[in-house]
Amino acid sequence: MQYWLMKSEPSEFSYDDLVARPDQTEHWDGVRNYQARNMLRDQMKRGDQVFFYHSNCAEPGIVGIAEISREGYPDHTAFDPDSKHPDPASDPANPRWFMVDVKPVRKLKRTITLAELKDRPELGDLALVRRGNRLSIMPVAADQWAFILSLE
Repeated sequence: MQYWLMKSEPSEFSYDDLVARPDQTEHWDGVRNYQARNMLRDQMKRGDQVFFYHSNCAEPGIVGIAEISREGYPDHTAFDPDSKHPDPASDPANPRWFMVDVKPVRKLKRTITLAELKDRPELGDLALVRRGNRLSIMPVAADQWAFILSLE
């Protein structure tokens, strides 16, 4: 099993929105960064656990746990000019962008804030707290995962 952190702006798609989806499942679309795309396409596997992180909000932080329920497949929003994330250069015959499906596992008892994560020396290697890292998807080491859950 692998562990991940996926960022979403709660005004666009929150953890509660995921819980409210039919079958409590949603595709994670719109990723337009090649490094993140490679993780979606090649590394994320069914059953992997995900920290659901709210970004660009009053109190950014980890709010819940989700699970990968479907492995990487072509992101159809790239082919739709009316979507929020079109890419006219993406070709359905040779897709450039990929997505996975996620489903909720549980909401955390409290938000574990970015400020709190940055303040923990045990998490100095966590990609989220490293300067200049702006990826919306990032791996989390097993020991980091366990430590973060211990903060709950």
